[in-house]
Amino acid sequence: MDIGIGLQALHPDPDLSVVDWARRAEERGFSTLGTTDRLVYDTYEPLTALAVAAGATSRIRLTTAILLAPLRANHALFAKSAATLDRLSDGRLVLGLAPGAREDDYNASGVDFRQRGKLFDALLQRATWQWQDHGGIGPRPATAGGPPMLFGGFTKPALRRMITYGRGWIGGAQGVANFRAVLPRVQQAWQDAGKEGTPRLVATAHFSLGPNAEQRLHHRLANYYTSGTYTRESVEAGLTTPEGVAREAAAYAEAGCDELILFPHGGGLEQVDLLADAIGL
Repeated sequence: MDIGIGLQALHPDPDLSVVDWARRAEERGFSTLGTTDRLVYDTYEPLTALAVAAGATSRIRLTTAILLAPLRANHALFAKSAATLDRLSDGRLVLGLAPGAREDDYNASGVDFRQRGKLFDALLQRATWQWQDHGGIGPRPATAGGPPMLFGGFTKPALRRMITYGRGWIGGAQGVANFRAVLPRVQQAWQDAGKEGTPRLVATAHFSLGPNAEQRLHHRLANYYTSGTYTRESVEAGLTTPEGVAREAAAYAEAGCDELILFPHGGGLEQVDLLADAIGL
């Protein structure tokens, strides 16, 4: 199983360099750099942050985990932006996509929250058409047919998008038990659609290591998710010890996960080394 690491995305420290983080992550052998996405929050815009990371690295993949796709209301411009990043990174971009469930992000963007599913489908149709060298809008992505796409969620529309446009599925950070519970639906949808091979399965998790790790992680997650079952599950699934990280990684691997992306909460550049040491990189 591949192990990736997220950029410091929630309330990013302006003194913590994305360039330094990306280079250290690549040096330590992580498979990918991940980003999260919110509009109404102190986070970096995902494609912009990954573009900075791309310029500082040469091997590590660049994954949106996930990008709130329907907020990108100009579909041709989104396709161009993604193709540009894929081209400039020599084909390292992976697009994890989902519609999101926070209405405030849509209100702030002027995009109708109730129409996000239809907007998502229209974006996918336009982007895949444009990436196949249609419409006269370049650049052509480095990856033939466009960057590989993973889809979050387990509703019927989410699985339909996965089998129509995707290479696989990306799970939320609610722990390995949740991953195992959803997996049969993902695999069955892939099989029923007659897709070749198996879907790529990616999971996400939250971590913080070192002094005051539990306090940092719980405070940031509770603030980020605000309330509800998702908050409780995410906080409870957060990893704050090297032993916990190693156990969870082993459990995801045993469950059939192809890649686990761990997102940091607080701390500095030492979090890259602490995580790499915990999983034996």
